[in-house]
Amino acid sequence: MISLYDKGEHKNVFFDDLTSGQMVQANQHVIFHGNEGIVLDPGGHKVYTKLFSQLPGVMKINDLKHVFFSHQDPDIIAAANGWLMVTDAQAYLSALWMRFIPHFGVDEKVTERIKPIPDEGLTISLGGSPLKFIPAHFLHSCGNFHVYDPVSKIFYTGDLGASLGQTYSKVEDFDSHVQYMEGFHKRYMPATKALKMWAKTARTLDIEMIAPQHGAVFPTRELSVRFIDWIDGLECGVDIMGDSFPVPA
Repeated sequence: MISLYDKGEHKNVFFDDLTSGQMVQANQHVIFHGNEGIVLDPGGHKVYTKLFSQLPGVMKINDLKHVFFSHQDPDIIAAANGWLMVTDAQAYLSALWMRFIPHFGVDEKVTERIKPIPDEGLTISLGGSPLKFIPAHFLHSCGNFHVYDPVSKIFYTGDLGASLGQTYSKVEDFDSHVQYMEGFHKRYMPATKALKMWAKTARTLDIEMIAPQHGAVFPTRELSVRFIDWIDGLECGVDIMGDSFPVPA
C-alpha cells in the first residue's frame, strides 16, 4: 500500500502489487473521506481476495460505500459481484455498459446498486466531499470516465497514462519514462482527437498528481503538466494506421 495523500479526514492510497503471473499489472486506488470510502477499478477475482483482506488498513469494510468502474475491461470489473455481495456499496459504471456487466456474473439481487453514469459525467458525495466522474470517452473505451478528487487534487486517469515494464511506482524523470507509455498509447488509444479533447479538459482542473490504473503515478504538478502536454502532442490509433487492413496469406 502506497500513500498518495493523508491530511485530516482525507486519505488517498493505492496498491500496485496485487496482480501476479500473466496478469497485466494494475493499480487499485482507494479514497477515504470522513467515514466513507471508494475503491476505483477494483480488478478481477484474484485481486479481489487480496484487496479485500488489505482494505482494513485503510478503512472499516462497512465504510466502503462506493465502487467505481472506469470502463468495462475485466482487469477493472470482473470481480464486481464479489464487492456488491459482501458490502452495501453503490457502484458506478458508464450507462453504455450497464447491459454488459451481468455477463461477468453479477447477481440480479445487486444489479440495482450499479448506477449508470450519464455521458456528461457525474459528481457524487464521498463523506460530504465532492468527487467528480469526468468524461474520457474513447480513452480507450466508448464509455469511459476518469475521477477528479478536489481535496487531494489527484486526477485518476484509468488507462490513460498507463506504463508497462518499469520497476518504480512514481515517475521521477518524464523523458526516460516515455518509453514505457508510448507503445501502449499509440495502439490502445483510438484517435488523436480524443487525446486532445482530454488534454483541453485536464487543463481546466487544478491537478497536483495524475494516477493511472497501470504503472507509475505522476506525483507532482510539474510532471502532471508534462504528461498532459505529451498527450496533447501524441498521434495514435487510426490516425497512424495505413489505408487498409492486411489479408493474411
